[in-house]
Amino acid sequence: MSAPTTERGFVRPDLSAEALAAVTAEIASTAAQYDRSGAVPTAGLEAAHRAGLLTATVATRYGGPGLGPRDTARILTALGEGDASVALLAANSLSSHWGQAQNAHWPEEFYADVLRRSETGPALVNAIRAEPELGAPARGGLPQTVARRTADGWSLHGHKAYATGGTALAYHVVWAVTDEPTPRVGHLIVPADRPGITWIETWDHLGLRASNTHDVVYDDVALPLDAFVEIPLVDGVYRDPAATAGAASFGHPALYLGVAKAARAAFVDIARTRVPAALGRPIAETERIQAIAGEIDAQVVQAETLLHGALLRVEAGDPGVLADLSVVKVQIARSVVAAVQTAVAALGNLALTRHHPLERHLRDVLCVRVHPPQEDTALAAAGRRILAV
Repeated sequence: MSAPTTERGFVRPDLSAEALAAVTAEIASTAAQYDRSGAVPTAGLEAAHRAGLLTATVATRYGGPGLGPRDTARILTALGEGDASVALLAANSLSSHWGQAQNAHWPEEFYADVLRRSETGPALVNAIRAEPELGAPARGGLPQTVARRTADGWSLHGHKAYATGGTALAYHVVWAVTDEPTPRVGHLIVPADRPGITWIETWDHLGLRASNTHDVVYDDVALPLDAFVEIPLVDGVYRDPAATAGAASFGHPALYLGVAKAARAAFVDIARTRVPAALGRPIAETERIQAIAGEIDAQVVQAETLLHGALLRVEAGDPGVLADLSVVKVQIARSVVAAVQTAVAALGNLALTRHHPLERHLRDVLCVRVHPPQEDTALAAAGRRILAV
């Protein structure tokens, strides 16, 4: 029996535990292969697409399912449990569709195109923001990437770093500044097949090795006038929107919760099957391993409770939660890292061996710390807020 679809034809995601577990298992079956090769994880992306998980946040007015942040978090946790690289690619696309659902800002032609392409296969989108010299935009500064006015639109020039998705992207959302007499900061919606786009394969990272997070150069990329989306000033000052967490940004911690769950499952599997000769029974039957398993579970439960508790407060319209979201993300990150590190420390060499998935989970979960706002900036901002300085 085929999956139910929207009127437009997008699959309505089945978010039952059984359906999500099936997608997790399918994606996990190729995760190690793509981690080793560094290739775009096409099999995992296709599985996510068939389940309707890459278009889950497309608004109902565009014929999509229109799912919100909590359902998105469940999807990304399931994908992260299978393959963190697949989940990161999905998170970026789901965030872009969610942003369009909240505030239509794409050129109509471009968004119609990405939806058409999404009907038949993965059509990935990502915000391309970091630069080799500037670093993370959320830490301040203006981009060196420039949108120059032309007679009929814009010409885009610049060099970006850490552009997740690489050549698998269908559209780039590029952070840039205009060359107008009064410069404006914003994003340009860029079709990935435009002339003037060159990829530089720089990604050789500890974790998320299949995410294809390479450098990209834009050299006189021609775009229409409505491709530029200005970021409004706050009190006359530019403030990067990624400097504080919002509900839509919780897709990233959600996927690393999935990595922690995968590590917990790997630990359980070893504990149940490993029978040291000196012990004569599975190590799961020892009090020490039981206590360690409990500690891992406590960290996973804490992260999941923080994640969904914060999003429930957002859904309920709690005005106080928005100021707390950045430090909630910090605590989720601490918990998922602690869960995986606890599992690895208890198992020693086995967990650090490349043929075992725990080694990959450790590398992947450490990447949670790079997503803005980073821990030091989030804590400093929280400190200034409560100290009123």
